[in-house]
Amino acid sequence: MSREFIRSIKSADYITLDDSFKLIKYCNKMLKDNVRKNDVRLILIYLLDNWNKIDVQAQQMWVDMIESVGFYPYLEKYKDRLQVDNTAGLIRKGLYKSQYLSNLYLHEEQKELLQRISLGKNMIISAPTSFGKSLLIEEIVSSRRYKNIVIIQPTLALLDETRKKLMKYDSYYKIVVKTTQPTSNEKGNIFLLTAERVLEYPHLPDIEFFVLDEFYKLSAKRDDERSDILNNALYLLLNKHRASFMFLGPNIEDISNGFAEKYNAEFYKTTYSLVANEEVDYYSKYQGQFGRSGQKKIFKEKTLFELLYLLREEQTLVFCSSPAKVRDLSKKYSVFLQEKNIQKISPLPLVEWIEKSIHRQWCLTECLNYKIGIHDGALPRHITSSIIDYFNNQSLNCLFCTTTIIEGVNTSAKNIIYYDKTKGKDTPIDFFDYSNIKGRAGRMMVHFVGKIYNFNPPPPKEDIIVDIPFFEQNPVSDEVLINLNLEEIRQPNSEQNQYIQSLPKDMKAIIQRNGVTVRGQENIINTLMHLSDFTLVNWTGYPTYNQLAYTLGLAWDNLIKPGETTNPMTKAKLVKQTFDYTLHKSLQQLIQNTYSFYKTQPRYSKWNDVDILDEAIKDSFQTLRHWFEYKVPKWLTVINSLQEYVCQKMHIAPGNYLFYANLIENDFLPPNLTLLLEYNVPISAIRKIMRLLPPDINEDHVLPYIIRNHLDEKSDLIPYERGFFNR
Repeated sequence: MSREFIRSIKSADYITLDDSFKLIKYCNKMLKDNVRKNDVRLILIYLLDNWNKIDVQAQQMWVDMIESVGFYPYLEKYKDRLQVDNTAGLIRKGLYKSQYLSNLYLHEEQKELLQRISLGKNMIISAPTSFGKSLLIEEIVSSRRYKNIVIIQPTLALLDETRKKLMKYDSYYKIVVKTTQPTSNEKGNIFLLTAERVLEYPHLPDIEFFVLDEFYKLSAKRDDERSDILNNALYLLLNKHRASFMFLGPNIEDISNGFAEKYNAEFYKTTYSLVANEEVDYYSKYQGQFGRSGQKKIFKEKTLFELLYLLREEQTLVFCSSPAKVRDLSKKYSVFLQEKNIQKISPLPLVEWIEKSIHRQWCLTECLNYKIGIHDGALPRHITSSIIDYFNNQSLNCLFCTTTIIEGVNTSAKNIIYYDKTKGKDTPIDFFDYSNIKGRAGRMMVHFVGKIYNFNPPPPKEDIIVDIPFFEQNPVSDEVLINLNLEEIRQPNSEQNQYIQSLPKDMKAIIQRNGVTVRGQENIINTLMHLSDFTLVNWTGYPTYNQLAYTLGLAWDNLIKPGETTNPMTKAKLVKQTFDYTLHKSLQQLIQNTYSFYKTQPRYSKWNDVDILDEAIKDSFQTLRHWFEYKVPKWLTVINSLQEYVCQKMHIAPGNYLFYANLIENDFLPPNLTLLLEYNVPISAIRKIMRLLPPDINEDHVLPYIIRNHLDEKSDLIPYERGFFNR
């Protein structure tokens, strides 16, 4: 019945007074049934989207209905046309005004959740993407109820988005984004960290409250290689700090049985949303005509481009299976637009930076000229941040992206095109992934209705129950088990636990602290115990090629988890690229070397030079982001601790890799300037401006010093680079 009403609202040219009376009668009846309340909300959202069709005499009745379901954010935003004209309604609206954020109103369920949190209840919240979960975080911060808060989010892009929102509270809180930043004693501290950094942060102060965003990543059953780290960070905050908490996530049915009871928490699932998601079926329309190769592939691409052309006045995301697919489709769509004689836009500031710092022929420059962006996990952070900004301010209208977009990056997209049905080559998109992709269509307070265009059948519905391995322990990895207190181990006599407890106490403490594969670390220790040439491992400062090859070889052979993806990287290639990058410290040189190597490979013999260049740039970015900024420094830190342990046992002077590991992780910047990288300032801009800075300046004072002394105007920064300081 609700669907019929929605269809009639969409198709009507005019909604008469009589139509409104019938529909209001139906809505009033449905509001008495808690199960059907969502149907009423959906009808009201479509009415708001078609407000000008409603007979003027009926509009006030609809305003009263909108007020009765708690759509107070809309009543405030559109108060010129949605005027609450009765005293009781105005009083109720006033109750939903934020206590701490000016001119901001909560919707019905946001208010309910914040009340429960204020009463000391820990909340585990499963809510749609367009629920407004990030507003809950800001409400809690702005209340200043807690001195030290940790916010864990899975990606640096998400953390950066949260940082921008919370910087307005820097009078009351120091925003900590790096493990090297000291805490403040004068004011509170907000730690915006990934799970890895929570564990690495030395001497966390007493944490009173923490937020775990995208908490489904705790599950060991969703094939996330970082699940262990997240479980260990959660265990630390719950059991050492005994902090209050709020978990946030979408489309989750339940969690491990007994967890909520143990930690004084309530699992709260809601479908409440201020945005309607509408599915548009393209796969049935073109049944049997889409495919992954040959003419069917060409036809599917042509259909996609024609749809994007039709939607070009709106913001649209295209979900793709991989970074390679993102680049392939974005290039082809830019050619499609050229053939349609679409005019290029004035070059965006990023284009000049690409031409000076990457390569004039990189495909992204032409895409940007046609209002096309790309988004994946391999791009440098400042580029992804800029592309999202361009998209949200409508400088771009189309964004080709991978699963990175699922993990909470907020955009102004009205439409999503579900183009590929896999993550990578073969991992199918399941119902949970699909729901999260779909949830990106339409943004709260921007659109009433978002659309998802399905080029594939939606996956079959399934209930997602998030297991919490450290609590459930069925199964539990060695890396989580080693961190648990003995009294909390459910099967103390298991072979797995007996192995963990058999490790020597001093060795166990080091392995535990490193947080990577337990048995792999033990293998490395055993290998080092029988090493004949200790000069291969007890190096300090910069390693020789052989020392680096041996050290990274130990890591590659022992620390990669089963099923972990390494392509297109190989062990020999990683050693060569790490050593070479240490010498030239240049992304352009890395790209050039990769390009020259690919030109000699049979695999690329039929590729043109521009396509080989694009591939070299993509893989070089992946090397920089995944290997140099994350994997290699982590591995060096781990093996440093293991060689130190063995050398002390063997009465040999140990080496020290920490200086070198920090240099690689931070692109060879001085330690006091690395905070600028966290603020997404391009490395090119930092290197230009660093000569104007006092060499011993404290890292927390760098940005204020630059701004106070207008250093961005005194250096040779290009407009794109200067823009990061202006913000």
